[in-house]
Amino acid sequence: MFASISFAQVLDFVGTLAFAISGIRLASAKRFDLFGAYVVGVTTAIGGGTLRDLMLSRTPFWMTDSFYLLCSAFALLWVIVFRRYLVRQNNTWFLFDTVGLAMFTVTGIERTLAVGLPFWTAVVMGAITGAGGGVFRDVFINEVPLIFRKDIYALCCVVGGAFYYVCLRLGLDNVTCGLVCGLFVILSRVLAVKYHWHLPVLKSED
Repeated sequence: MFASISFAQVLDFVGTLAFAISGIRLASAKRFDLFGAYVVGVTTAIGGGTLRDLMLSRTPFWMTDSFYLLCSAFALLWVIVFRRYLVRQNNTWFLFDTVGLAMFTVTGIERTLAVGLPFWTAVVMGAITGAGGGVFRDVFINEVPLIFRKDIYALCCVVGGAFYYVCLRLGLDNVTCGLVCGLFVILSRVLAVKYHWHLPVLKSED
């Protein structure tokens, strides 16, 4: 059974759980009820991938596999059991959000390449898959989306995509390319937060 599970599916599963927990954790901090928290969690988990699949003219992945909705329900149970720790510790949200960002960037790139589109398109789709769910999450909890306000977020997906391309050009297999891509998404995100890296702010003239 386990031999039939692909590397892309493993990334999908880990990313779904991580993003759902990050969304539910923030919804819990905002004192949403259980259903509201679940909606935020599942939207965080499937939002970016849904945008990607629609742009690729494919049926959104969660409509043909109930795992993603069940995984989000498990994430809700996880937050209920460990809510005292998860809600109080800001670093737990950052950890799950960063892992989800990395995993979904890789799956977005690989699914786009699988349909024969050029690599620059795959990088864009990777960023949409990784960052899209977080945009929906922030809108639902009435926050300015993270990608618009501080540090670098979606740009980390682009950095990871660039390293995926380098590995691909070197002739490495997709598993190695995915691992390197995910590693650099996580590394760039951690460094951006630690050292407060951000792009220049666009200001209107006074």
